[in-house]
Amino acid sequence: MTSLAHTRADFPALNQNVGAHPLVYLDNAATSQKPRAVIDAISRYYERDNSNVHRGLHALSMRSTDGYEAARKRAAQFINAADPAEIIFTRGTTESVNLVAQSWGAANLRAGDVILITEMEHHSNLVPWQQIARRTGATLRYVPVAGENAQHGLALDALDKLLTPDVRLFAFTHISNTLGVINPVAELCARAKKIGALTLVDAAQSIGHEPLDVRALDCDFLAFSGHKMCGPTGIGVLYGRRALLDAMPPWQGGGGMIASVEYFNTTYKPSPERYEAGTPDVSGAIGLHAAMDYLDAIGRPLIAGHDNSLAAQARAALAELPGIRILGPEQNSKRGGLVSFAFKEVHAHDVVTFADQDGVALRGGHHCNQPLMRKLGLSSTTRASFYIYNTPEEIDALIKSLHKILKFFGS
Repeated sequence: MTSLAHTRADFPALNQNVGAHPLVYLDNAATSQKPRAVIDAISRYYERDNSNVHRGLHALSMRSTDGYEAARKRAAQFINAADPAEIIFTRGTTESVNLVAQSWGAANLRAGDVILITEMEHHSNLVPWQQIARRTGATLRYVPVAGENAQHGLALDALDKLLTPDVRLFAFTHISNTLGVINPVAELCARAKKIGALTLVDAAQSIGHEPLDVRALDCDFLAFSGHKMCGPTGIGVLYGRRALLDAMPPWQGGGGMIASVEYFNTTYKPSPERYEAGTPDVSGAIGLHAAMDYLDAIGRPLIAGHDNSLAAQARAALAELPGIRILGPEQNSKRGGLVSFAFKEVHAHDVVTFADQDGVALRGGHHCNQPLMRKLGLSSTTRASFYIYNTPEEIDALIKSLHKILKFFGS
C-alpha cells in the first residue's frame, strides 16, 4: 500500500487528543474531515467576495458568481459530465434523490409503473421512492442481497426477473454504506437501459474514494454529497442528462429559477437554474471546488487503493476477534473502504462509547439501513470507515481498543 500518511498534516481536526489519546478518526462514511485548503477557500470567499450571485453588477457579486459557476464547471469535469448545465447544486445526496423523485417521478410515474431499488439502499435512496410511489400509484420492487452476512452482494441473477418492461427507474448505491459492497454500476446501467428504464446512482460513498465517469457508466442521474469528500456540509450535486433535466418540471419555486413571472403564470429557466431556487450555498460550492482540486492533486486511483487496502487490513484483523460477525464481501476486490461488524454479546453503542475513551471514533447503529438490518437479523452494527489520512497504525489502535472492550464485557 502506498502511504498517504503525509496528508494528515493537511487536516487541522486530526491534530487533537480525545481525553488522553490521540484522535483516531474512523467515521469517514458519515463525514470526512476537511483539509486546510477547503477551510481557507471558504474563509477567503467570506473575507473578500461574499455577495449574492446572478443578480448584481457590482464587483463582489460578479466575483461571487464567477466562483459559483467555476465550481459547477469543476464538478462537471470531476465526473466527466458533458455539460456544466447537467450539474445541479443541492444540499447533498438526500436532496438530490428527492429532487428526482418529486420532479421526474411526479411527472412520469403512473399506476402500474415499477421503481426498482435494492435491499442495501440508504434511507435517502429508499424513503423518497416510497413517498412518490404512494403519490403516483407506482410500485416498489427490490433487488435482494445474497448471503447470511450479505457477503455475496446483490443477487444479480434475480435481475432478469426484476428488470421487466414496467420498470421506469432503477435506483441503486455504488458502494453500500453498511456492507462496503462495490456494485457493478456500468453493468447495472446497461441492463436497465436494455428495457428502457432510467438509472439513478447514489455515489455518496464512492465519490471521494475513486474516479467516477458518468459517461462511461452511462447513468441518467447521479447524486453525491460534498461533506463525504473533504468538502463542506450542506452542499451536494445532482448530475442529470441535459435532455431529462430540461424536460422535468421545477421542484421548488422562487427567485433565480424563473424566466418570467406574471400574476397567474410563470415560465422557467432551463437547467441548472430551474432547480436552484433562492440564494444558493455559494461558499459551499466554492469549498467543494477546493475539495475536488485537493483530491485530484493526490489522485483518486491512489486514494481508492489506499482506502481499500486499509479496509482489507481491518477486516482480516477483525476476523480474529471472538464472537464477531462481519458484514459484506469477503473478497477485498469487492469491498470499499469500510467494515461493519457486530459482537454477539456487546451492543454497537457500547462498542462506540468505550472506543471513544481510547480516542477511536467509530459509528454505531443501523446506519440508515433499517430494512437491511432486519433482513440480516440485526438491530445495529459498529462501522469503521477509512480515508486518505488514516494509517495502518490506526487499525492497530482500533483492534487494541476492541480487545479491551471484549475483555471488559467478558467476551
